[in-house]
Parts: sequence; structure tokens; C-alpha cells
Amino acid sequence: MLNRIVDRVLGLPAAEGPAPAAAEGLRVPMQDGAHLLADRYTPAGLTTGPVVLIRTPYGRTGPLAKLFGETFARHGLQTVLQSTRGTFGSEGEFRPFHTEREDGIATAEWLRAQPWCDGRIAMAGASYLGHTQWAVGPYLDPPLEAMCLGITASEFVSTFYPGGVLAADNMVSWSSLIGKQEERFAALPNPLQTRRTRNAMAYLPIAGADVAAIGKPVRFLQDVTEHADPDDDFWRMSDHSAEVAKLDVPVSMVTGWYDLFIRAQLRDFRTLQDAGRSPRITVGPWSHGEPASFRTLIQDQLGFLRAHLAGDRTQLQRSPVRIFLQRASTWLDFDQWPPASEPTHAHLRPVGGLGETVPGEALPTPFTYDPADPTPAVGGPLLTGKSKQRDNSEIEARDDVLVFTGEPLAHDVDVIGDVSATVFVRTELPDADVYVRLCDVDPGGISRNVTDGILRLRPGVPEAGADAVVRAEVELDPTAYRFRRGHRLRVQVAGGAFPRFARNHGTGERVSSAVRGAPNRFEVFHDETRPSRVTLPVFTR
Repeated sequence: MLNRIVDRVLGLPAAEGPAPAAAEGLRVPMQDGAHLLADRYTPAGLTTGPVVLIRTPYGRTGPLAKLFGETFARHGLQTVLQSTRGTFGSEGEFRPFHTEREDGIATAEWLRAQPWCDGRIAMAGASYLGHTQWAVGPYLDPPLEAMCLGITASEFVSTFYPGGVLAADNMVSWSSLIGKQEERFAALPNPLQTRRTRNAMAYLPIAGADVAAIGKPVRFLQDVTEHADPDDDFWRMSDHSAEVAKLDVPVSMVTGWYDLFIRAQLRDFRTLQDAGRSPRITVGPWSHGEPASFRTLIQDQLGFLRAHLAGDRTQLQRSPVRIFLQRASTWLDFDQWPPASEPTHAHLRPVGGLGETVPGEALPTPFTYDPADPTPAVGGPLLTGKSKQRDNSEIEARDDVLVFTGEPLAHDVDVIGDVSATVFVRTELPDADVYVRLCDVDPGGISRNVTDGILRLRPGVPEAGADAVVRAEVELDPTAYRFRRGHRLRVQVAGGAFPRFARNHGTGERVSSAVRGAPNRFEVFHDETRPSRVTLPVFTR
């Protein structure tokens, strides 16, 4: 009965027949002699067949086993859940992103040598479980039968340091999670621990935020704070983006508009399409790990795997691109990403205006960013806390946030695709961040964030003009959003968004050890020679 309830909740047809068999604690040998533990779920009556491999650092029991192991096996797919190195009984040290290629390939080779595997292997999962797929898929020979990539990307580095800025909130949150996940009762809600973790994001130096949050060091946080410089190649082993165009494996993706990997995952999808492959993707109105997304994710991955391993092709009859148009409550289908659109500029104008025409002569608008009182963040793509869309009123009332607002729209405007900003800025200190956010202001005056991006300015990069004015090209996350008639577009410009992004101390010190800071005066230009603007992909049918 429980299995029938699970199938109903996930929107799956009821699985008939006996429950699958489970073999726990399989010891899988690695090249260096370590053994990683795995559990095998086998459909009733199956003696040999293909295997769905899921490699996870989060344990092999509980909801993960129910969602993937038991559910996949009930629906005819032999599944192996493996704990990655150094987690939940697997030997070795858990050093995130370091050995997933070697360990994943060794596991696939071991599986193919087992009498219950017919040589065919596919992979599935989401987030880090997606990284473990990218660490194997481009390199395995013979190749995988399919890859099911949920809320993930071929490289995580741009998510660690979006625009060159440490993603402090997400990095501290994840470090705290993996640092405590094997402790007793760690899976239960703990408001006190949540509060400690959020408070720790403000700890200086930030390399000590792990001890402040959970009382002990976490190797990953040390790595991610120590290697934040753009010319540091420490994370090279984790970056598989150069192999995406060469991948010749059927791929299905699921992500959300407020997922931290949205930009990188859509880049992977586009790279595959440009290389002549036939991937498919579903993008919903979700944040990372949001429970509402799991129904779609499981449906997508189970259907795709059954198509490629069990010959059930019914789930392949759909468009390559399926996206949810926010504020329109509708799904749209396309043949490619991004769909054709008309680039439209929204120019920042004097006295807080926003419009399509380039303004004439105007003085720049100043503000001061103070790392001792960093501009707060609200909403957006976060691992924990209040994510997605939020009321921005308090943020926009601050002196360190510039606000530019357009006139009420005469008709609905659909923005679908990549969003970018060009900001001409001069800063008193050369070390500075430029943060840009696009918002939707309803007729009642409530401003809600739609998408945003940040760029770290470093001395000489990008090159400043003779008057020290820098042209900052800021990449915002892609979106699909309907701005309703009567609503107004709004653009925020600030020097940061804390703790989502680590504060810029203005001193040029390493992010891992910086403690002191200095206020930094900004001037944002918006005139005919230096037209700061946001470029929107306006979709017209």
C-alpha cells in the first residue's frame, strides 16, 4: 500500500507484482584499494539486465532509497545506489569533486563484470548526483546508455564563484550539511542549527565559518575559500565542460528557474544541441531541491530510462525544450534553447528612470558600499533559507542600492532567454563588485526579483577608460517570465548582495583570510556616451 501511495504522489502508474529484492552493502573495489559500499535493487524475477547507477554522498537509505532505488526497481529498472568515497561506510576521505571520475569509472567496470549486469549502464540523479554522472559519461568506453541530469551541470566552479564572487550562502550551507550529515538525528529539522549556520555566514574570516556553524572544520569550505582566485586551477579535476560537445549519450535534463545551476545547465544543453546531439530539458518554477520539483524529476528520469533500457518509448514523444512561463501559469514547448527573441534594451535613466531610449547628457548616480554593513540579499537561487521571489521593498529603500523603474506596461511582455547588463561604473577603490537585479513591480508597488547577476571588478580587469570608468558586462541568470500589463520593470544596481555573495572588502585581500574592509564609493553612468542598460530577450510568437 505504501508503494502505491508513493507512485500516486509521484504521478506514476501503479507498479504491479512482487516487491523488488534488495542486496545491501556490496563492496566495490577502487583502483587504490579502497572499497565503496553499494545497495542493489532488483525487479522481481530478473536474473540479468541493464543497471541504473546512482552515486551519492548523501547516504543509501531513507527518502533517496525510496525515491530512486525502490521506485525505479518497482518499475522494472535494476538500480544500484553507491555511497561515494568517504561517506556512509565507503572507505577513504570524502573530498568533494576530487575522485569522482576514477571512482565512477571503476564502479562501472565492476558492474559490467557482474553476472547480473548485461553490460548496459545508465546513470541518474540530481545535484551532486549529477556531477558524478558528468565525471563518468564523457569518458566511459563503451559509453553509457543514458544520462538523467537533474539540477546539475558539467562544471560547478562557476556556481562556487558566480561572476568571480564566492557564493558564501550556498557554500557555507552545503559545507554545514555535509559536515553533519552522518551525525545522529542530522536528518531531522533543527532550527537552532539552521540559525547557527546562517549566523556563521557573517563570520570573518569566512574560512572559519565552518567551525562557527557546526563546531568543526569542513575540508570543502577550506578548499572553496582558499582557491577563489580566478587564475587558480585547483578545481580543474571537477570541470567537465570541455567534454560536453563530444558526449554522444542520450541526455535528459530537469532544472528550475531559481536553481543555482540554471545558467550552467542551460549552457550544457545548448552545447549539446550545437554539437548536433538531441538532448531534452524541462525547466520549471523551482529552486534547488524544492519538493515540488521531485515529482517532475522522477517522472522524467524514470520515463527516459525505461525508453533506453526497457524499450518503452512512450515518454520520448515530446518537444526537446519544455519550459514554464512564470506569471503566465503555462508551459511552452520549443525545438531549441533559447527560442528566437528580440533583444530589447532597458536603459538606466537619470533620477531613477528606465526606458528603451538612450538618455542624453546626465551626471552619474553615486552610492557607497560599506563591507561593515554589506547590502543584504533577499530571495534568489539558494540552497537553504527563503529562496525564489521575495518582496524587495526593504532592500530598495537602502542608500546603497540604486533603483531604476520603468513606466507601467501597456501590454504583457514575455522575456525568455539570456538576460545581461552593461553597467558603466567608476569606483573609488579598484576592488569592487557590481550586482544587478531585474524586478517585477506590481500595481500595488511590491517589487519582486526575477533574475540577477554579479561581477567582481579587479584592478585592470576589465580595463578602465582614461577616466577610470569601467564597462562591466554582467551576466544575469536566464529566465522565462511574463511581465503583466500594468506592471513595471525595475533594475537594481548595488555593490553586493550579502550573504548570498561574500562581501567585497575593497582591500584586495584573499577572500579566505580577509577581515578588515573599507567603504567604496561608486558612480553609475547613464548618458548618451556611457549608456548603462539591461538587455532583455523579448519573445514574440
